[in-house]
Amino acid sequence: MNNRGRYPPGIGLGRGGGGGGLNSNTGYQQRPQQQQQQQYVQRHMVQNQNPQQYQQQNQQNHQYQQQQQQQQQWLRRNQLGGTDTNNVEEVEKTVQSEANDTSSQDWKARLKLPPADTRYRTEDVTATKGNEFEDYFLKRELLMGIYEKGFERPSPIQEESIPIALTGSDILARAKNGTGKTAAFCIPALEKIDQDNNIIQGGLPSLCLHDALKSSRDDYALFCLSGSAQQFVILVPTRELALQTSQVCKELGKHLQIQVMVTTGGTSLKDDIMRLYQPVHLLVGTPGRILDLAKKGVCVLKDCSMLVMDEADKLLSQEFQPSIEQLIQFLPSNRQILMFSATFPVTVKDFNDRYLRKPYIINLMDELTLKGITQFYAFVEERQKVHCLNTLFSKLQINQSIIFCNSVNRVELLAKKITELGSASCYR
Repeated sequence: MNNRGRYPPGIGLGRGGGGGGLNSNTGYQQRPQQQQQQQYVQRHMVQNQNPQQYQQQNQQNHQYQQQQQQQQQWLRRNQLGGTDTNNVEEVEKTVQSEANDTSSQDWKARLKLPPADTRYRTEDVTATKGNEFEDYFLKRELLMGIYEKGFERPSPIQEESIPIALTGSDILARAKNGTGKTAAFCIPALEKIDQDNNIIQGGLPSLCLHDALKSSRDDYALFCLSGSAQQFVILVPTRELALQTSQVCKELGKHLQIQVMVTTGGTSLKDDIMRLYQPVHLLVGTPGRILDLAKKGVCVLKDCSMLVMDEADKLLSQEFQPSIEQLIQFLPSNRQILMFSATFPVTVKDFNDRYLRKPYIINLMDELTLKGITQFYAFVEERQKVHCLNTLFSKLQINQSIIFCNSVNRVELLAKKITELGSASCYR
C-alpha cells in the first residue's frame, strides 16, 4: 500500500490540476526523509517476520494512515481559512462522494449490458420525473440485474409504484400494457426478499408422495417450515403470462440467491409438490393451482406478506374471484396487496373496499391504447375480406402482423391463402 500523503487538486505536490510548484501550498509539509527510509526498511523486513509480528506491523501501519488522514483534514481546514465549518464539511463530503463514485463506476464497468434499444419510444414510457433506479437504494445485485436486463431508467409506472411498494403500502395501479408494469412489482418484491428464508414450501421429506397428496392441511402443517422473511406470491390469469412473469423475475434477480417457481393448471401436480420440497422464495402462478397447493398444505402462505395481482380485472372475473378470496384466507392479516390492471371494472372496486387497506391509487391512463398506435377498421363483406387484406399488405409497410380468426379451420385456410398471395405466414 502506498502510504504517501495524498492531496486534493491544488494542494501540495499531488497530481491535481491546480498543483503548481513547491510553494503553491503554504500549508504543505514535506515528510522527513528519515521517516520514509524507516518505513521502507519496515516493509522490506516484513517477509522475515512471524505472523504475530506481521499483524503488529499492520496495526502500526493502520495507525499511521489514520494520522495521515487527520493531517490532510487539518491542511484542508487551513487552506479554507479554518473559520467556515460548512466549507470544510462540503470539501470532505466531496472527497467522500468522489470515492463512492469510483466504487460505483467499478461495479458498473463489469456489467454485461445488452445492445442499446434504438426503437422509438412514446410518452407512455418517456414522460418520467427523471429518477434513477439507484435513487431507491436497491440492492447492488438487484441493480446489476436491472441494468443487464436493458433497463436504463424507471418508466412512469415504475417511478410511481416502486417507492410506495417498498414502504409496505397496498397499491391499486392502472397503467397501459407495455409500459413496464411487470418490473414495477417484480423489483420491489425482489428487493424485499430475504434470501436466507424460503418459507413458502412445506417440508415432508419423510412422507411418500402418495401420502402427501392425501394428507390434510392440519397433518401437513406439523412439518411445514416457518420464518419471518418477506416472501411473495404473484397471481396471473394465464399460463403464458405466468411463464413470462417468472422469466422477468429470474432475469432481474439473477445475481440474487433466490429461487422462483411457476405453477399453473394443466401441469403435473406431483411435480409441483416435489418442487416445493426445495427452497422457493417467489411463487408465480394461476389462482386455482396455488389454492389447490395451499389447501393440501404443500404451499405454506402463513408468513407470505405480499400478494401481487397482475391483470387484476381478469383475476376478479367470475372464473377466478372465488379462488382469489379463498386464497387470501391463507395469508397473514398484515399482508400487502398490489393490484395492477389496464382497466378497473366494478369488481375491482368491490375487492378494493373489502381487502385493501388505504391503498395508494395510481392512474396513468387517459386512454387504453398506447400513444403512437394507429387504429382503423374496414367494414367489408365476407367474400371481400381476403382482397381487403391483400390491399393492406400492398399499400402499407407491414413487417410483422398477427391475424386472429374465430375458428381453427379459418386460420388454416387464411394462412395458406396469404402464402399463395406472396407473403410468408404460419399458423397455430
